[in-house]
Amino acid sequence: MRRGMFDVAGTGLYHEVGGSGPALLMISGAGGDAGYYTAVAEELADAFTVITYDRRGNSRSEGRDGGPPIRLADQASDARALIDGLAGGRALVFGNSGGAIIGLTLAARHPEVVAGLIAHEPPAVNVLPDDDPARGFFPELAALYASGGAPAAGRRFAATTRGEGTYRWPADLWQRFLANQDHLFGAEWAAFAAFRPDEEALRAAPFPILLAAGAEDRGTYYARPSIEIARRIGVPWAEFPGIHMEFLRAPARFAAALRVAATQMHTQTHTQIHTAPVPGRWEGAPERP
Repeated sequence: MRRGMFDVAGTGLYHEVGGSGPALLMISGAGGDAGYYTAVAEELADAFTVITYDRRGNSRSEGRDGGPPIRLADQASDARALIDGLAGGRALVFGNSGGAIIGLTLAARHPEVVAGLIAHEPPAVNVLPDDDPARGFFPELAALYASGGAPAAGRRFAATTRGEGTYRWPADLWQRFLANQDHLFGAEWAAFAAFRPDEEALRAAPFPILLAAGAEDRGTYYARPSIEIARRIGVPWAEFPGIHMEFLRAPARFAAALRVAATQMHTQTHTQIHTAPVPGRWEGAPERP
């Protein structure tokens, strides 16, 4: 495992690179920490060169300067720079949650560096119907942050994430996550809240895209948008094992599913990626966050 700082326009991004084979960039969601994927990266190191990083302003990376809110375009530019500098200019990309939103933004804005995208549970609530209860999630937490600070918003966030509290996070990752909460709600939240996928650009992408969600997350505000995005841009959708953070709860099981999807994506063309239809059990009523 190689660890270091990668300079992007004067901002140092902490990153880790390990394994061998096709490059796979893994983008984290809330908290933006490479440590979410440590165990999965170890599982995949025999087949992929896995690149993980702390997103700007989070954990061991620089960029928490109290300036204007961070745009998704900036997050995508960071990912592109890492691919250019660490992967020879092209990589498969996996993103979970907010990282999936960044992955979709990267795919639309910088398709030349993406060999394929797996977007796992992007909480893109703006693709849901106007009266869907999930549409109120981001404003609710923004209001909680404004009135009660990061602890109040963080507690509510955890309460909406299925499975949290049923397993233990690595202690160092948990401490860094807690220290990142003000950055999440103060600098990143508005961009995630406003996200709408660039459907035209994604439909025209010259590489495979796969949307995915965990089998235990049916009905949640962060899983249901994956089905709608896949439908709108005409790409496959797949059910992954477990919960939103299955890569922490059961990394070997999650890595096995990701290995299959990424290997298929690397070896086959856009039209050859095969997935089953969306299971009927996903068609139930939405849950209120």
